Amino acid sequence: MNRVYWLTGLSGAGKTTIGRLWYKKLKAAGEAVVFLDGDELRQVLGDDLGFTKADRRKSAMRNARLCALLAGQGITVVCCTISMFDSVREWNRENIPGYFEVYVKASMDTLRRRNQKGLYSKGTQDVAGVHFQVEEPKTPDLILENDGQRTPAEQAELLAQSIIDKNQEDKLL
Repeated sequence: MNRVYWLTGLSGAGKTTIGRLWYKKLKAAGEAVVFLDGDELRQVLGDDLGFTKADRRKSAMRNARLCALLAGQGITVVCCTISMFDSVREWNRENIPGYFEVYVKASMDTLRRRNQKGLYSKGTQDVAGVHFQVEEPKTPDLILENDGQRTPAEQAELLAQSIIDKNQEDKLL
């Protein structure tokens, strides 16, 4: 069954790294799969939105609708995006069959230490989790604590095992 794997978390949490590893694993297994990254999606979809909370919500809904479109055509999607809005995740659950939500969680100390894009040190405005409160996922299918105790490859393996467990659970129902 095709799914939409929605990896959400703050900037620098490790969504893209873990998601890309998961995508490669699915691709190697012969799955019809696409990888979508929030930053790349902004560029592809016109880069017409800023980083305010309202623009971020619009961007997240664009991503969600694209994922639904692709999944509806039989393609598995790995989407890595901040999109920390309950309303978006609720829409996903209601409109995307096979939706699987992964919260890649990292402490603010870890995010500041990693600071790959310089967002946490440059005084950049509209940083999610810094300049405005985010809505943490309430019922993700999986939480990956990503403060460095496990490698990204180990995190991708935890994701794989969780999906195997979920598939077996679904068969029993």
